Amino acid sequence: MNLVTSLLEMTQISGFAGLNLESIIMLLVGGILLYFAIVKKYEPLLLLPIAFGAILVNLPFTGLMEEGGFLNILSFGIRHELFPILIFMGIGAMTDFGPLLANPITFLLGAAAQLGVFVAIIGAVLIGFDIKEAAAIGIIGGADGPTSIYLASKMAPKILGAIAVAAYSYMSLVPLIQPPIMKMFTTREQRKIVMKQLRPVSKTEKILFPIICTIFVGLILPATVPIIGIMMLGNLFRESMVVNRLSNTTQNELINIVTIFLGICVGATMQAEYFLTIETIKIISLGLVAFAFSTFGGVMFGQVLYKLTRGKINPLIGAAGVSAVPMAARVAQTVGQRANPRNFLLMHAMGPNVAGVIGTAVAAGIMLTLLQ
Repeated sequence: MNLVTSLLEMTQISGFAGLNLESIIMLLVGGILLYFAIVKKYEPLLLLPIAFGAILVNLPFTGLMEEGGFLNILSFGIRHELFPILIFMGIGAMTDFGPLLANPITFLLGAAAQLGVFVAIIGAVLIGFDIKEAAAIGIIGGADGPTSIYLASKMAPKILGAIAVAAYSYMSLVPLIQPPIMKMFTTREQRKIVMKQLRPVSKTEKILFPIICTIFVGLILPATVPIIGIMMLGNLFRESMVVNRLSNTTQNELINIVTIFLGICVGATMQAEYFLTIETIKIISLGLVAFAFSTFGGVMFGQVLYKLTRGKINPLIGAAGVSAVPMAARVAQTVGQRANPRNFLLMHAMGPNVAGVIGTAVAAGIMLTLLQ
């Protein structure tokens, strides 16, 4: 009898006593995200820690998010934008801006591919989100997870989890979402176009670019400096070739450690009371609309450049203007090669692809400047 009583008392103080339908659903959501990360390999580097963070935060009575709790302390890096900015340093150190410098006109493709950002903002306002939430949702259209997290943490922290999940989900689905849109708005003959080989880019150009870009963009939009400036510092580590230890650390150890913390903290924002809402469904739907329109905008501006250059630019590379580096560029390469096996668009597509990273950061800076 004493044993039965003890077991009953243990059950009452265990997590089972605090389980409810909402927390069970969120545990299942975490399990589904783990499946996508491990089995389907959809953005596993961030989706896996996000999924496990969602499981941790929805287990009852853990105290992880209470004052002094581990996840509450770790979330300092999200609340104060530390982790997303450090991620940008790593992105900068891993990015080669050479293709963009070799063909600067492709920067316009990165700008055109931000169309979905502004379409989603308008749509979000029309269905009931306030303007700051709408701005944070819109950035999903840039297919840039770190920028989405950065802007959401400053302007819409309550929907950060839904925005992050949508952003990284659509980033991972680039090979499924983009090709039908690319084929719909290009002809087979256009997809066959072989572009002229890019010119070599000098070391001096590569070193000057991050310096000039930081100063120029920072003077025009000071709000972008935390993103653009730190990303360009990482790129300067890479291109200067005098701080190889710093460059290697930034590309490997630093970005890996920060990715773990960022993912867990994003997952920790997916508490049932915030995530299981109709707004989450709206955000995920708007994210898809934003991403589709961004791809459309890039391809259509690719068509403009195709006309202006009299067929020298393959409009497929416009789709790579979203920030999913290098996945979007690889998709342009794949679609082009299916039309013409001798077509090699990867390096040409990398120009608008890295331009998209800058373009999304600039779009976020405009929103911060206008709305804060």
